[in-house]
Amino acid sequence: MRRRRMGSEQQEGMHRRMGMERLELRAGAIRLVTPYLAEKGYRRVVIVADAHTYAAAGKTLEEDLTAARIAAPVSRIKPNAIGDVVADEASIVQLLLDIQQHQAEAVVAAGSGTLHDIARYAAYTAGIPFVSVPTAPSVDGFNSKGAPLLIRGDKITIGAIGPDAIFADLDILVQAPPSLVAAGFGDMLGKHTSLFDWRFGALAAGEPYLEEAAVMTRSALRQCMDQAGLIAKRDEEGIAVLTGALIESGFAMLLFGQSHPASGAEHHLSHYWEMECIRQGRKQLLHGAKVGVACIEISKLYHRLAEEGAGRWSGRERIGGQWEEIAALIGQIPDAETLVGVLRTVGGPTSPADLGISEELVARSLREAHHIRPNRYTLLHAYNEA
Repeated sequence: MRRRRMGSEQQEGMHRRMGMERLELRAGAIRLVTPYLAEKGYRRVVIVADAHTYAAAGKTLEEDLTAARIAAPVSRIKPNAIGDVVADEASIVQLLLDIQQHQAEAVVAAGSGTLHDIARYAAYTAGIPFVSVPTAPSVDGFNSKGAPLLIRGDKITIGAIGPDAIFADLDILVQAPPSLVAAGFGDMLGKHTSLFDWRFGALAAGEPYLEEAAVMTRSALRQCMDQAGLIAKRDEEGIAVLTGALIESGFAMLLFGQSHPASGAEHHLSHYWEMECIRQGRKQLLHGAKVGVACIEISKLYHRLAEEGAGRWSGRERIGGQWEEIAALIGQIPDAETLVGVLRTVGGPTSPADLGISEELVARSLREAHHIRPNRYTLLHAYNEA
């Protein structure tokens, strides 16, 4: 089995630099989980899964671990009243109780973003490590140390822990539903606007900036854009590129210490829409699907602001006085037509209407979503102040 290289050559060993013991991105990686846990001396672990991810990976993990005489009960996270598995108080308590009941020494997360968020926070609270076994290349948070949780209906990111190891099995990942693959691509697409917003915040508000993390994120984004066709086909090489890019984006956030490299106004719109769905009792939309569409909406706004010129910013020297540079940075964001085209290639939604998001909600989010992260100075934030 040939190990797939993630990202550029300069990122070799990044997992060790970030405190991660092991990273496997290759076909058959799931079979390496049990030897790893046995080598670590664990005798009791809890596997976190839902009905879909148990079939994709949880069952194999359970069988392999049991055969190696490692106790491996499965904590199957229950969906809420409308059928969604969400990272909320109920899911976290469910897993914590299973960890306590079975005296687990580690947690193995078999799933995509939501299950990882549940696992990382529960493991952090219990004071034990967790291991990541992704089942879909759907988000860039597998190696994150922050857990976006729904607390009384509000989306709040809380500090937790990253995985000790990631075992990303291409045999499993290529079988992920097309909608989840498209969501992962949409999450990466959002880096076009998050990278701009991060640089804007540094120029206009003196926010901290790390070029090394920006270069990493930009490289991961470029790989995805270049391989959109292979990703759309769910070709093994395309899925390896997408998964590696998502992991590399996560490392960029870890390197900087915050989510700026990968989360700007497009994520604020996405979170705003998500909380509105919760208030309305609607089923959740895929995170990356929302981010991809929100990136298009932000691109439209930012390009319009660039065309308007510096007049809006008169009296605000840090913006108006640097508008030529800011406008040039906006010019590096693909226009909406380009973004729609590449999202369409991978089969993702390309408009709010595709997601069931109303024009009124879009307009309201463009006015209010910056309040979700008031300490993050995006151009959307500055636009609403002006």
